[in-house]
Amino acid sequence: MAEIKKGSLVRVVREKLENSLEAKASDNRFPPYIFESQGEILDIRGDYAFIKFCKVPTPNIWLRLDQLEKFE
Repeated sequence: MAEIKKGSLVRVVREKLENSLEAKASDNRFPPYIFESQGEILDIRGDYAFIKFCKVPTPNIWLRLDQLEKFE
């Protein structure tokens, strides 16, 4: 797996997000754009990345790094 760092373009891996602690702690009806469009990592703190989805006017979100993959 390619290294994910600040400035990387990523997408969320559905299988890793569904049934995760984060999914159970909030509304698990995830919008399709987090799986289909690219997000840019704005910051990384520990095991979490702060992501801005580039083409969608939505709030930025924190997700675990292992729930992300490089956008290709």
